[in-house]
Amino acid sequence: MRVFVTGATGFIGTAVVRELIEAGHQVVGLARSDKSADTLKVAGAKVHRGSLDDLDSLRSGASAADGVIHLAFKHDFSEFDKAVADDLRAVKTMGEVLEGTGKPFVITSGTLMLTYVLPPGQIGTEKDVVDNSVPRGEAENVVISLAERGVRSAFLRLPPSVHGETRAGFVSSLIDIARDKGFSAYIGDGSNRWPAVHYLDAARLFRLALEDAPAGSILHGVGEEGVPVRDIAQVIGRHLDLPVVNLSKEEAAAHFGFFGAFASIDNTTSSALTQERFGWQPVHPKLIPDLEKGHYFSN
Repeated sequence: MRVFVTGATGFIGTAVVRELIEAGHQVVGLARSDKSADTLKVAGAKVHRGSLDDLDSLRSGASAADGVIHLAFKHDFSEFDKAVADDLRAVKTMGEVLEGTGKPFVITSGTLMLTYVLPPGQIGTEKDVVDNSVPRGEAENVVISLAERGVRSAFLRLPPSVHGETRAGFVSSLIDIARDKGFSAYIGDGSNRWPAVHYLDAARLFRLALEDAPAGSILHGVGEEGVPVRDIAQVIGRHLDLPVVNLSKEEAAAHFGFFGAFASIDNTTSSALTQERFGWQPVHPKLIPDLEKGHYFSN
């Protein structure tokens, strides 16, 4: 299958490209810079020049492909609303090109959106849907609607902690804050939990979704339903040789800044249905054992 991949040189995208190529697919990656283009070539992928803002490049990339995996997103929290709008525009653009073709179209989303619609403590599942008022919710609903317009569409929700050999995700933010403030912290008793997945397990699930997901599928790329933030903070403190402190909500605002909302969130999420339907079993290290290897603290 000739697969057009946006975000192909990102943390997760790099693993997805490798997974697809090793499975015998031909990958065409979206590249907005010479550096990205060179990275794709080294990986064995073909290069399609363009960006999320270049809708013509998205149209031509999608129309020439047998399937599309959309991973790109502008991770600028200072302009998050704009990033969400740009992502939605990209999803609609590529979805329109694929209408009536029966081709697969897989986008990425996040389990954090479930915290907007579920009561505290309830485990999120693949049966949970969100409305358009939730950030990135409209993109999910567009993908679901494409199933009725001749697209084998699916979206894959990823947890806030996607971990692996390269520093990325929420844990990296906690490490940076701890270094800056001189102590590792959690809020309250730290029992709030983040779901997690190793990026190589996530990459395999994106391939399975591309190959086998029925139209309108919702998948959860979750390897662990929830890791207590207190446990994460304790590992960080030990590896950085810093004290570990529990903070009140008032103290957390000064310590974490804008990240405080994420540090306090409880986002326990299941992937039981995904594992049952697609035979996907996470096999790579879980979050805490991965952190204990020390590579997150090497720079």
